[in-house]
Amino acid sequence: MLERLLVGETISLDLVNTEWIDRGEMVDFLAADGAAELWLREYGFDPATEDVETLRAARAAIRSLLESPGPGADARMNDVLSHGYESTRVSGGQPGTTSATDPGWGAAWRAARAFTELLATHPDRIRQCAHPDCVLYFYDTSRNGSRRWHSMETCGARTKSARHYRRSVSEEKAKQH
Repeated sequence: MLERLLVGETISLDLVNTEWIDRGEMVDFLAADGAAELWLREYGFDPATEDVETLRAARAAIRSLLESPGPGADARMNDVLSHGYESTRVSGGQPGTTSATDPGWGAAWRAARAFTELLATHPDRIRQCAHPDCVLYFYDTSRNGSRRWHSMETCGARTKSARHYRRSVSEEKAKQH
């Protein structure tokens, strides 16, 4: 079973992060045997009632909004969102929210809906990892909003190491002249 590089994000970013680049090749976690079922269970969904293709549609819609917002990305997201709805009702003087989705769309719709909430509340905290070869996204929870990498141990360390190497090479060349 593949091991995901970044877990613990919101459902929407966690879904987007089921794709990543490894040695120059795109990896689709949802395509690995049993992986989609595992992901669905992690979020409390019954794999027998969900459709993996709807998850891929939601993932593509969210990634599209992250990478190239505009009318086309809006349409992709709106298509996913059209497969469900939320309704607020009052019962016993207390508000409550219920949601309903088309069959197979529960997890995909919930991820898309959660992403719209992130966009509405803290769009400036949604970040792509600053490493040039990384396609992972995270929600920046740092106090000052300055987190740059999905993981300091992997992408952060590689970026700093590459910067140090370039600086060392430049200094060495300068000494030779």
